[in-house]
Amino acid sequence: MSNELKDRVEIIDALYRFGLGQDAKDRELFASSFAEDAEVDFRPTAAKWGGNPPVMIGRETIVNSIFSLFDGRVDTSHQVTNPRVVVDGDTATMTAMVEAQHLLSADHGVHALLKNHYDVELVRDGARWVIRRVRISNLWLTGTPTAIFGG
Repeated sequence: MSNELKDRVEIIDALYRFGLGQDAKDRELFASSFAEDAEVDFRPTAAKWGGNPPVMIGRETIVNSIFSLFDGRVDTSHQVTNPRVVVDGDTATMTAMVEAQHLLSADHGVHALLKNHYDVELVRDGARWVIRRVRISNLWLTGTPTAIFGG
């Protein structure tokens, strides 16, 4: 496998770790997708239902924020499609579509299904790649996102 092809696979894997870490409730796997100084900007998506969350900055803050919001309360399933990658040495950019289903653990009838566009900036971290910044924009949604994420 060429180095460029290997990089592309590892870059996409960072987003897979992001989704599967949440779905499997695996903090370590989820954390492995981020650089220490990572940023997650969910504001464009939350604006669709009137939410205005802060930009999450730092791996520890991101992991703690997501897991404290979902832990024992929300079940998720993420599907990543259409990744487009541009590698530039030890940095890369990627766009992808992510469909994220969120269900209240106590009542799966209360849900939010989001089809989101991800703009991702990544950096090389040894043999793997990690997310430095991700901006998540919503294309469409169904359900009750305020029951999952708040107002």
